[in-house]
Amino acid sequence: MTVLAFVIGVVVLVLGLAVSIALHEIGHLLPAKAFGVRVGQYMIGFGPTLWSRRFGETEYGVKALPLGGYISMAGMYPPSSTEDAAPSRRGRMFATMIQDARAVNDETLAGDGAGRAFYQLPVLKRVVIMLGGPAMNFLLALVLFAIMFSGIGVQTATTTVAAVNECVLPAGTEQTECAPGDPASPAAAGGILPGDVIVSVDGADVETFAEASAIIQESPEEPVTIVVDRDGARESLQVTPVLAEREVQGADGEVRTAEVGFVGMTASVEYVPQPIWQGPQAAIEQAGQVVGIMWQLPVRVYETAVDTFTGAGRDPNGPLSVVGAGRLAGEVAATDQPIVNRVSGILALLGSLNIALFIFNLIPLLPLDGGHVVVALWDGVKRLWARLTRRGDPRPVDATKLVPVTYVVVIGLILMGGTLILADIVNPVQLFG
Repeated sequence: MTVLAFVIGVVVLVLGLAVSIALHEIGHLLPAKAFGVRVGQYMIGFGPTLWSRRFGETEYGVKALPLGGYISMAGMYPPSSTEDAAPSRRGRMFATMIQDARAVNDETLAGDGAGRAFYQLPVLKRVVIMLGGPAMNFLLALVLFAIMFSGIGVQTATTTVAAVNECVLPAGTEQTECAPGDPASPAAAGGILPGDVIVSVDGADVETFAEASAIIQESPEEPVTIVVDRDGARESLQVTPVLAEREVQGADGEVRTAEVGFVGMTASVEYVPQPIWQGPQAAIEQAGQVVGIMWQLPVRVYETAVDTFTGAGRDPNGPLSVVGAGRLAGEVAATDQPIVNRVSGILALLGSLNIALFIFNLIPLLPLDGGHVVVALWDGVKRLWARLTRRGDPRPVDATKLVPVTYVVVIGLILMGGTLILADIVNPVQLFG
């Protein structure tokens, strides 16, 4: 059953990633068609085509390698001119790359593509088309986090008592059961029972177990009145917390050992739905964290490679490949936890992947969406400068000249992706130790 659950987790992650890629490309497709650009293909994946069907002027299909997707728009770049016809002897390899890119681009301008080209659109419309894909991933992440935080909820210690300790065990001991001479816990001595719902502590109404614990921890050796709801009736109980060494969480989030008041009861943990804005807020905060990772991506990948070849443990907050994400999804699905816990975990993974896709595609380098946005903005700057200086319209920016740089970026992405895949196979992130 564990193996089956692991496989189901991986499959769900792969299908979720495929949906994310499909929606990303739809984010490009819809505004492109709305602005009149001829779209020849809408493809999920790369490599050989597994299935395709044409609807109108666009061929929709799925390819063998589910590592991304694309739409083919007419005239991503301006058409070639006679000045661009022959590559020079100097830098012939790069010149040939540029010519090949121009030839492919010119093919998209055949027929009605010449009048419905991407490069002919105003700058704002080009930016909208290129940002449509990343924006779709971000919206999907917002939805996933909203479902996770507000639909399912966050595990929270409630005011319902789950268990009451029979005695007070010394801190740091390996003893798990009460011995005859061990003193009874204040909670047991005061009459608190499992299932009681704490209403107030020392006269202060409490809404969370953390609020009740804070008052108790600050009142060692002092009688405290705890009002509980027991089967619909209010009970007022007198409890005197003992001074005990326990682990407490400070305001900075750090867990420390300190001597505090202790009564010996634990809370039941339930999923508590959060306000609707909590999920989007978490998504925005995570986007900020991913920006920090992306900014240092080459360094992070290098550190991952070093950890892999030296046998050191992986940074759980470091970058992952699709293999690593799938493995984590399998581990989450195979854990001995309630279904709702596993569903919440996989939703968190899919949301995080979409945040990563959103940020990654905004990197201002071709062939990423952010690179095309930069090209469009530069074209707009050139046209604005021409108007200000009362010159004629300049020739559209020819991004095919950046093809050699694009090849370098693609090779770099392949190397980093291969490194992460190897690391995720040989030295995977350990989610559960």
